[in-house]
Amino acid sequence: MVALLLLAGSVAHARPPPPQHWQADIDALVAGDSAHPPPQHGVLFVGSSSIRMWTTLATAFPGVPVVNRGFGGSAIADSTFYADRIITACHPKVIVMYAGDNDIAEGDTPRQVLDGFKAFVGRVRHDLPDVAIAYISIKPSLARFAMWPQMREANRLISEWSRTQSRVAFVDVAPKMLDAHGEPRAELLREDGLHMTRAGYAIWIEALEPVLAGYGFKAGS
Repeated sequence: MVALLLLAGSVAHARPPPPQHWQADIDALVAGDSAHPPPQHGVLFVGSSSIRMWTTLATAFPGVPVVNRGFGGSAIADSTFYADRIITACHPKVIVMYAGDNDIAEGDTPRQVLDGFKAFVGRVRHDLPDVAIAYISIKPSLARFAMWPQMREANRLISEWSRTQSRVAFVDVAPKMLDAHGEPRAELLREDGLHMTRAGYAIWIEALEPVLAGYGFKAGS
């Protein structure tokens, strides 16, 4: 099983879909906002399927107003493209992003992932100049472990750049998602070897709590 998953991570890169590919997903999010307005001035989570599939997010940080803006197998540029529709309208004080995983899988270099994140920060701060941004590091997974060297390098580049910025945090979840041999912990991942179980999200929650507290959102308060 593991061998098959590792082999899957080594196949030729698929071409990324254009941002318009996600139009229906974005329309659904906006329609949902009309029916059930999301909280304003809270913590907005944006990015790919690891955010979209975080079904316990609403209760993960008790007392913290959260908004889930994950969609499909999106890349960083997709969140940038739709920022005015799915981010700006909520006026978040903090944005938490998980993206870059699909970017590498679709053939981007670590430097391109960094450049994509820089562009995202610039875009959201055009409308929300004081927003804080926390980037969750690209996670190690069984399905894409063949790409882990590139993902790890992208993490390093974003970590270094974030330290030079005001109110941009790099949240490194990777160390606790690897075992003593430096391989992904299978119990943190679903059968597809890519998406996470509740145990995986528990590591993310633990890593994010002090970051959010530093921006004024203390869980349980």
